[in-house]
Amino acid sequence: MVFLVALFAVPAVLQVVGFTATGIAGGSMAAGLMSTAAIANGGGVASMAAGGIIAAAQSIGATGALATSTYVGAAGGDAALAGHVASNR
Repeated sequence: MVFLVALFAVPAVLQVVGFTATGIAGGSMAAGLMSTAAIANGGGVASMAAGGIIAAAQSIGATGALATSTYVGAAGGDAALAGHVASNR
């Protein structure tokens, strides 16, 4: 049951925070996360690895689909970003 809730809730939440079908919404929480990720990875959007958590969130937000097997690596690989965001609050 929890999986079914996540299957529908995660894409909706990502869209609300700014990961939209047309890209990351300017001034949104998603834009702030993207900026933080870029700074944490040495600066610039190009410094963020494809398949990272920001790319995964944007893909889910854009398509409205949660494909868990695709994003397992992204969630583990960007744990440092989560720590960086948490330490800046």
